[in-house]
This record gives sequence, C-alpha cells and structure tokens, in this order.
Amino acid sequence: MTEQHEQHAHRFERGTDGPKVVLVGVDGSESSMRAAAYAGGLARRQHALLAVVYVQPVLAAGAALGAPVMETADEIAEDLVTQIREAAERVRGIFEVRWEFHTYRGDPYTGLVTAAEELKADAVVVGASEQAGHRIIGSVAVRLVKAGRWPVTVVP
Repeated sequence: MTEQHEQHAHRFERGTDGPKVVLVGVDGSESSMRAAAYAGGLARRQHALLAVVYVQPVLAAGAALGAPVMETADEIAEDLVTQIREAAERVRGIFEVRWEFHTYRGDPYTGLVTAAEELKADAVVVGASEQAGHRIIGSVAVRLVKAGRWPVTVVP
C-alpha cells in the first residue's frame, strides 16, 4: 500500500457526499404521504433540502365540461401545504428539516422530471402507485427509474 493511499484509508468523511436536494412527489394519497415522511427523514439525516412537489393535473376534458378543475387543483395544493406545515410543526424541536413546496402543472411524470431538473435534485422519492392499471401501462415511479437520471426510491 502506498503512503498516500494509507493516509486516505484512515481518513473518515461524514455526511459530505449525500444528496443536497431530495425531491418528493405528493398527491395526497397515503403512499405519497409515506414517501414524504421517508424523504423528510432522508433530508434530515443528510442535512439536505426537502423539495415537496405537487403536480396539478391538466384535465382538458373536465374544463371543457365546465368543471372547476383549476380551483380544485389549487385547493388540493393548499391542503397539501397545510398538512406538511402541520407535520413540520409536530416535530419542531425534535427534528429540523429545511423544506420547500412547489407546484407544477401537467402529467405527474413530466412535472416531476421538470421539477427534478429545475431544482437540481440529487434523489427522487415517490409513493408506489395505488392504481391497478399502472401494473399494465407503467407507473410514474417505473418511468422515473427508467429515465435513469437520479436515484429513485419508491415507498410502498
């Protein structure tokens, strides 16, 4: 073993190579809220920013029928922010996590990809799909993994 290699072998680094931005996709489902909790723990341990992302669906058909789509999507986003703030308050003083909430519009996959690129995410966390049809056509989680741009954690 060379002298230089021996010097490096005995030096220990702690917490310097982990993610700086952990992105989590939320939509109000139980699995997405579990993903948010998992991502929050990861961000806390790594001293990373937790970027919570809600992708508001664009429902052209609903809008054409006169459904108040935008208002409903905005209400969901507001409710998610409220839930996250309440969760952060419950653990204040015990766990400290820096977090931001972002809203994007579009389909969930494209919205999360856009968010991950814009926010320079180092890791992406999503909940497992709760829809049976996704087993056939592929879930957002599977599509994110196949994109191969970030480590993706799928929380059941």
